[in-house]
Amino acid sequence: MKNSWNLKPIPYPILILVWTYTGLEKLIRFEDSRNAFLNQPFPQELAESLAYLVPLTELLLVFLLVLPRLRWWGYLGSTILLNAFTTYIGLIWVGAFPRVPCNCAGILESLDWEIHFWVNWVLIFFAAIGLRFEDINRANPNTKI
Repeated sequence: MKNSWNLKPIPYPILILVWTYTGLEKLIRFEDSRNAFLNQPFPQELAESLAYLVPLTELLLVFLLVLPRLRWWGYLGSTILLNAFTTYIGLIWVGAFPRVPCNCAGILESLDWEIHFWVNWVLIFFAAIGLRFEDINRANPNTKI
C-alpha cells in the first residue's frame, strides 16, 4: 500500500540541515567550540576528544543521510547522538551540574534549556520516524513508503 501522505522525505532533510549547521558551526568557530567543550563538567581529555569527534560525527551523519543506501545508519546514528545530547540537556535542566555550559551551535545557544530539550525530542521523533520508514522499506522492497 502506497503512503498517500508522502512523509518519507521530511525526516532526513531536516536532520541534514541540523547536522550540517551544527557540525560546520563548530568547525568554523573551532576555538570557541573547543573552549566550550573544555568548560564541560567532565575530564579534560574527554572534552578535548569530543571537541573533534562531535562536529565530525555530525558531518558524518550528513553523509550517511544523503546516501539512500546508508540512510538507515544515518537515522540510527542521529537517534543515538540526539538521545545523548537530550540526556545531557535534561541533566543540565534539572540542575545536576554545578554550572551550565553550552556548546550548541548558533541559534540553539539562544534557547533556554527547556526549549532546547523539547527541540531535541522533536528531532529524535524525526530520526525515529525515518528509521521506521527505512525498516519498512528494507522489509518490503516492493512497497515504498
